[in-house]
Amino acid sequence: MPHILIVEDETIIRSALRRLLERNQYEVSEAGSVQEAQERYSIPSFDLIISDLRLPGAPGTELIRLAEGTPVLIMTSYASLRSAVDSMKMGAMDYIAKPFDHDEMLQAVTRILRERQNAPQTPAASQGTAATSQSGEAQSDIGIIGSCSAMQDLFGKIRKVAPTDSTVLIQGESGTGKELVARALHNLSRRAKAPLISVNCAAIPETLIESELFGHEKGAFTGATAGRTGLVEAADGGTLFLDEIGELPLEAQARLLRVLQEGEIRRVGSVQSQKVDVRLIAATHRDLKSLAKTGQFREDLFYRLNVIALKLPPLRERGGDVLEIAKAFLQRQAKRMERGELRFAPDAEKTISQYTWPGNVRELENAIERAVILCDGSVISADLLGIDIELENLEEEEYAPLNQGSGANEPTEDLSLEDYFQHFVLEHQDHMTETELARKLGISRKCLWERRQRLGIPRRKPSGASTATDH
Repeated sequence: MPHILIVEDETIIRSALRRLLERNQYEVSEAGSVQEAQERYSIPSFDLIISDLRLPGAPGTELIRLAEGTPVLIMTSYASLRSAVDSMKMGAMDYIAKPFDHDEMLQAVTRILRERQNAPQTPAASQGTAATSQSGEAQSDIGIIGSCSAMQDLFGKIRKVAPTDSTVLIQGESGTGKELVARALHNLSRRAKAPLISVNCAAIPETLIESELFGHEKGAFTGATAGRTGLVEAADGGTLFLDEIGELPLEAQARLLRVLQEGEIRRVGSVQSQKVDVRLIAATHRDLKSLAKTGQFREDLFYRLNVIALKLPPLRERGGDVLEIAKAFLQRQAKRMERGELRFAPDAEKTISQYTWPGNVRELENAIERAVILCDGSVISADLLGIDIELENLEEEEYAPLNQGSGANEPTEDLSLEDYFQHFVLEHQDHMTETELARKLGISRKCLWERRQRLGIPRRKPSGASTATDH
C-alpha cells in the first residue's frame, strides 16, 4: 500500500485530504509544516509527498530537496499559481490548484505513483496506459492503450508530429484522454525535459483567465498589488497545453493569437512585449469551426490552431480496446487495493463490450474502481459495474413519444437519436429551462448535461424569469 505524506498547515484541508486518500486505500501520515515533517518522519521513505506551497517557516518547495528523489506534489491557490509552476522547475513532480476536485487529486496521485513505479520501463506512462497492447506491440513510447485501427493511426501521427514545434489541436469527446495525447506529444519532443504546463480554460474564472495566462503588471486592475508572470511565460522553452480551448473568452483569444503569430506576449496593463518560445497544444470537445462561423470563436485563431488536427475516437468506436482498457484498469485497481488477482465474469465482459460509455475512458475507470471496492470474491460480475444496458436502451426509447405530435417545424424522419436531440435542444432552449428540456425529452438533467457535452451543444444562459425557475 503506497504511503503518502501530507504537509498542510490548515487542519480542515489536511483532514479532508487524509480521509479522501484513506478511502482510496492509501496509507497516510501528516504534518503541519516542513519542520514538523522533518522531526516526525524520514521524508525520503514515503512514496509521495503532497504539500501546500505556503507553509509556516520553510515553504513546501523545501521538501523537494529533503525528499531525495521522492516525488512531491505541490498544492496552491490560483492566486499563487505562478509560484507553483516555478516549483516544478525546482523539481516538483506536478502542482494542483486549490480548491481541488477530488477526482482531479486522485488522478494526479495515481499518475505520479504509477510513473514512479514504471519509470525505468515506461517513462511516458500515464492514466489509461499500458506497456503492451493485446497484439503484443509495445506502446511504451506513446503510453496509451490502443489496438484498433483508429488508435494505431493516431499513434503514427503522434510519432510524426511530436518532434516538430507545430501547433496541434486535439479533438474528442470528454473523457477520451486528450491530455494523455498532449503528454505523449510533449514526452516525445525535444522539449521533454522542459515543463509541460496544463491549463483547463473552463476551470479558471473568466475574469482571471487573461491574467493567469499572460500575467499582469502592478496596478493593471483592482487587486493587482504586484506584477505577476503568466503561465504562457512559465512554459517558455516547453509545452503549453490548453484544454477546453473553446471556452477561452474572445479577448484572451486575441492575445493567444499574438503568441502564435509573433512568438511574444504582453502582460495585462503593460505596453511592452517579450518573446517566448512555447509549443502550443490545444484540446476541445466542441466544433471550433462551427463556433468560428457564429462568432463565438476567432476564425483566424482556429486556422492557427488547426495546423495538425488529431482526432480521438470515443470509446464506443474502439472495439476490442474497451475490454483491453478495462482489464488494465482492473489489474491496476486490484494492485492498488491489495486485492490479489481479479477477473471479469463473462457477463461483465459482455456488458463492458456492449455499453456505449458516454463518459468514455473516465467513466470506464470509475466503474472498474467501484466494482473492485464492492467485490467480495475474485470475480467481477456485471451487476458490480453499476451499468444497466436495458435502462440505457429504454432511455433512448423515451424520445419516441416526442416524435408523435411534435410541431410541424420539427423534422422527425430519417433522424438519428443524436440528430433529434440536437435539433430539439437548439429549437427550444431559448424559451425552456434545463429542467423543462429534460422533462420533455424524458431524461434526467444530468443526462441532458452529459449529452450536451458529448455533442458540443453549449448551454445558453436563460433570461428573466426562466433563470429563477431553473434553480
